[in-house]
Amino acid sequence: MSHMPEQGPNDDLTGFSPRRAPLKKLAYWSLIALLWLGLAAGVLVVYYALDLPDTDDLWKTGSQPELSIYARDDGLVARRGRPGGRPMRYEDLPPHLIEAVIAIEDRRFFSHLGLDPRGLLRAMAVNLRQGRLAQGGSTLTQQLAKNVFLTPERSFKRKVQELLLAFWLEAHFTKQDIIALYLNRVYFGSGAYGVQSAAETYFNRPVQNLTQIEAAMLAGLLKAPSRYAPTRDPVAAARRTQIVIAAMRAAGYLTAEEAVSLSGEDIIITNRSTDGAHYAVDWTLDQLPDFVGRPRADLDVMTTLDRSMQLAAERAINRILAAQGDARQAAQAAMVVMTPDGAIRAMVGGRAYGKSQFNRAVQARRQPGSAFKPVVYLAALESGLDANAVFDDSPLEINGWSPKNYDGTYRGTVTAGEALARSLNTVAVQVSEQTGRDKVIDMARRLGLSGRMRAHPSLALGTFEVNLMQLTAAYAHFANGGRQVVPHIIHGVISASGQTLYDRLSPSPLQIIAPRHIGALNEMLRATISIGTGRAARLEGVELAGKTGTSQNWRDAWFVGYSGALVVGVWVGNDDGAPMNRVTGGGLPAHIFAAFMDEQKELAASVALPGSDLPNRGGGIGGLLRRLFGSD
Repeated sequence: MSHMPEQGPNDDLTGFSPRRAPLKKLAYWSLIALLWLGLAAGVLVVYYALDLPDTDDLWKTGSQPELSIYARDDGLVARRGRPGGRPMRYEDLPPHLIEAVIAIEDRRFFSHLGLDPRGLLRAMAVNLRQGRLAQGGSTLTQQLAKNVFLTPERSFKRKVQELLLAFWLEAHFTKQDIIALYLNRVYFGSGAYGVQSAAETYFNRPVQNLTQIEAAMLAGLLKAPSRYAPTRDPVAAARRTQIVIAAMRAAGYLTAEEAVSLSGEDIIITNRSTDGAHYAVDWTLDQLPDFVGRPRADLDVMTTLDRSMQLAAERAINRILAAQGDARQAAQAAMVVMTPDGAIRAMVGGRAYGKSQFNRAVQARRQPGSAFKPVVYLAALESGLDANAVFDDSPLEINGWSPKNYDGTYRGTVTAGEALARSLNTVAVQVSEQTGRDKVIDMARRLGLSGRMRAHPSLALGTFEVNLMQLTAAYAHFANGGRQVVPHIIHGVISASGQTLYDRLSPSPLQIIAPRHIGALNEMLRATISIGTGRAARLEGVELAGKTGTSQNWRDAWFVGYSGALVVGVWVGNDDGAPMNRVTGGGLPAHIFAAFMDEQKELAASVALPGSDLPNRGGGIGGLLRRLFGSD
């Protein structure tokens, strides 16, 4: 008789222990969850794939006309329109450029399929270790997909689409095509899109002729082109180039000896373009349709820009704000430099074009404050005011409104000339009221100021809005003897076939202010720099005039100064209108003006200010010196 084995309480006749049941259920439901997750991911991918952009025109980089903008010395400032100039094929690119880009940007480019898991994990590890986003894990293919087809927004959808497009690019193009497409499209700083444009911008040569050290520098720009652009920060660009050389050595493209030799080579930048010059380029292209209509073919646009002045303007702003901007809570600045006839020589619309293309020189409208007072006094001079006329600087009330001086004090009996030099608000209001607010507004219109002006007593204190370009052009009338000024930057446009489409004529400008009134005003504004609120703008051996301006709560600070040869307007402030740390027009803006004009001393001193030949010239300033200091 056979015996069945005795069944224990925890045995299952199916051969499975009940203890294994939870594990079995976990495996089962995990599989189900994975299937559903995969299905959901598939649906999401299909959904995002339906919204992918058109890829048909990937190679069509030359579909737009190319606009070449030149300075007054015929030097190239920038090219716009066709991205990156003429499209370059892989065989057009020097091997050392390809090696430099691969070494620093995507070392496994030729082996991955659009996504590099190892690079992604390495970047994540570095970011976790440093506690910040120090590295990105995107491949060159992903960067191409993002640059060509997608917006810069940071979202999950964009990242999925970027990956899908990267896989599509890898499936449809060779690796050689992908890197050529990438280098045709990517931004290299200073307004240069595409490697051909970058080679011409920084080195004044075609990409095929780039040296190995030049190629390394261009490859280094790809991480942060606006930060590392050699025209903006040569030291940072040089440091980044050394990092690229080290990466090329690690990737096996250079031997140790070659890396050392390459590290010691000099890099010569041609300065054919600057980061800030592209504010001027933007404004140039905004004006272009008014002269030649909508561009439909390649054009050469000849401008009045001076490249050395442009660089000097940028240096002045960067140096002063780097030294004092943070402490004075002043984040932005703008500058316009023009000749007395209105030809723009330099324009800086902000501290970094790559970060913000908003042009604070022409697009921002701010209250000019006391920088408007010369307009008030000029209207008064036309109405018979004498610079030695006496006023009482004391508390004043007009229809319930009371102006106060900047420092809260009053000086009693003063002359009109002293009041303007000292920027006394109560006297400016008295001068405006005696002259007539309508006459002040009429003078402002004649000088080209188009802001909305209310006939209120506060008009004298510049409580309306203007832009820096308009205000600088208004002062240009003082520098040229009262002749009409039209700010301009384009003086010629030539087609690709050599046909002249536009050539600026220089007719005799209208005399809109009598020279004797301009001369008298210039005498008063010389005193502003010699002994008044603009003393920080003084330069030894150069005859200058100008005026400071500060809006309420230190939100805007202005200085507009001029010689007989140049007119320079400077604004300092914050984009959000936040108050600065007691910054006045006689502070940072005057220092920026002086830093710029110090590099232009020879030119600035070459033309006398209108009014220099007035009878008894110097009496106004001499009188002020005697009054303020008791001597000449």
